Amino acid sequence: MYPFIRLLLTLRRARALGRADLTGEHVSHHLCLPWDLDGFLELNNGRTLTLYDLGRFGLGERVGLSAVLRARRWGLAVAGCSVRYRKRVTLFQRIEMRTRCVGWDDRFVYIVQSMWVNGTCTSQALMRTAVTSRQGTVPPLDVMAALGWTGDVPEPPAWVRAWIAAEAERPWPPISEVPEGHVVPAA
Repeated sequence: MYPFIRLLLTLRRARALGRADLTGEHVSHHLCLPWDLDGFLELNNGRTLTLYDLGRFGLGERVGLSAVLRARRWGLAVAGCSVRYRKRVTLFQRIEMRTRCVGWDDRFVYIVQSMWVNGTCTSQALMRTAVTSRQGTVPPLDVMAALGWTGDVPEPPAWVRAWIAAEAERPWPPISEVPEGHVVPAA
């Protein structure tokens, strides 16, 4: 189940922090709870993505996106992600999450997030996100205009641009690729 109570607390804390710059870093704090654990008694990889959701919601509240979404009846979607896991997060460890918008193109907004425990980075996620309406995906320039952004489009770091380029090469819908010489068993 989605952690709606945690979401409400996250939004309340974000409001208390005040307005943030669109490309500034939002820092939030979370606790690894028993229902966040997997069978190895560490933070479940799926729950990690859910906690990253909370960080993005906090950032959205602080930059004014939440109000724009409500006013225009827009929604949010994750259109892709890449996560690097490096250290275990265990029960009752306090997590510092850092969330930052690193840029956008004609279709998507790119957000980099990381989790830290005791000064050590445990994971990092790159999210390709979209704002949606009943008509489909809202162009990021329209979203930025609604937020009052008047600056230039920030250029994402080289590694983010490389990921975007690699994703552009990935076939969609997926193609079933069977390696040469591999026999597929009959169903």
